[in-house]
Amino acid sequence: MRRLRSSHVVLGGMGALALTLTSCGSSEPDKRCVDRITREVLPDYKCRDGGGGSSSGSGSGGSYYYGGSSSSGRVEGGSFDKAAVQRGGFGCSGSGGG
Repeated sequence: MRRLRSSHVVLGGMGALALTLTSCGSSEPDKRCVDRITREVLPDYKCRDGGGGSSSGSGSGGSYYYGGSSSSGRVEGGSFDKAAVQRGGFGCSGSGGG
């Protein structure tokens, strides 16, 4: 049976760590199409079609909501402002306000 040298183990571990850090640091925050008033998750086409949110409250258009999480079809913990959501290193956790 062949034994691995410690240098092979360290280099393999460093490669995995580098891959994790680069994939988290350079990725875009999660985004969902959301009604600005009710914060309900909408189909993605409602944002792509230039919805941009409805000031009249009719709910016909949506806006992208970055970061956060969704529960029972509603979002929380993120922001409609992409710049307000920062992506971190380990665990790729995002923080946001809004």
